[in-house]
Amino acid sequence: MHSETIKVVVADSNQLIRLGLESVLSDEHDIELVGEADSPQALMDILTTNEVDILLIDFTAPHFSIETVPMALDAFPNVQVVAITPDQAGETIVNALKAGVKSYVKKDCDLNEIISSVRDTAKGNKFFCGQILNTIHQVDIDPESEDFERFSCEPVKLSEREQEIITLIAEGHTNTSIAEKLFLSPHTVNTHRKNIMQKLGVKNTASIVMYAVKANLVNVNKFLFSK
Repeated sequence: MHSETIKVVVADSNQLIRLGLESVLSDEHDIELVGEADSPQALMDILTTNEVDILLIDFTAPHFSIETVPMALDAFPNVQVVAITPDQAGETIVNALKAGVKSYVKKDCDLNEIISSVRDTAKGNKFFCGQILNTIHQVDIDPESEDFERFSCEPVKLSEREQEIITLIAEGHTNTSIAEKLFLSPHTVNTHRKNIMQKLGVKNTASIVMYAVKANLVNVNKFLFSK
C-alpha cells in the first residue's frame, strides 16, 4: 500500500454496480476510489496513470474475463486483487485464485464484508466471505494452504503414458507397483508423477485422484463399492 489511504479501482461493465460500489466505498475515510473501468483497456489506462492498491473486479462481467487478472498483475504486480462476482462454481473460484486473485466476495455479501475484504487485502491478508469459503471447501481446496501458482490459459496436455499413470495412481498403486505394471523403472515413474503434478498444478495424491475422477480416467464407483 502506498499510503494510509487505500486506493481502489473498480472494474465492472455494469454501470449500476460501479455506482453502487462507489457509494459504499466513498463513505469510508480510509478508502479512496481512484477510478472505474468498464473494460480491460480502461482498467489498464487507470492502472497506468494512478497509484492503485486494490483492484476490485468482476472478471465474469461482459468485456472482462479471467485473463484480465494476470494481464493487470503482469504489468502492475504490487496491485492486490479482490474478486466480487455473482455466485460461481468452485472450479471458477479456484481458477481465479490461480490467476492471482487474493480475496473473493460475492456481490450479494453484506456491505461490511465487502469493505472488510478491501481493508484486509490491503494489509496483505486473504479475505473470503462465508459463501465463497463453502464453495471452495466443496471442491476440497484450502485457500490458506494451497499454493495457487499463476494461472495459465493453456489447456492441460497429458501424454497417453501420463494419463495411464494418473489412472493407476487413482486406483491406489504405488510407484513401485506402477513401475512393475508398465515395465518402467521407479525413477521414471517418479519423474512422470512430478511432471503430472506440475501440469495439473497440484501438490498431493488426493488432488491427482480428484482430477482422475473429474476427467473420467477412473470410475468413481470403484471407490464407492470397493472393499
